[in-house]
Amino acid sequence: MAMEQKQKGRPATKPVALKEGYYIELRTKGSSSAIKLRRNSMAEIEFATKQYEKSKIVNYLGQVKDGKWVDGKNKGKKTTS
Repeated sequence: MAMEQKQKGRPATKPVALKEGYYIELRTKGSSSAIKLRRNSMAEIEFATKQYEKSKIVNYLGQVKDGKWVDGKNKGKKTTS
């Protein structure tokens, strides 16, 4: 039998904010779910893109600075996660 665990304590009230850096989104081909990868420099993003593009769908999301997207498809918007 599997035992169910109940959550304890209060739920978080502060929204999740993204750290500063460059972001790409990885999707498995044929899947609707995705993960975000953060790197510190554009060179690291280019390396990660080359590394994953053979097996995954890779989308460049942009750079996050001071809680806002600096470039990419979300340019000018606040980060939420």
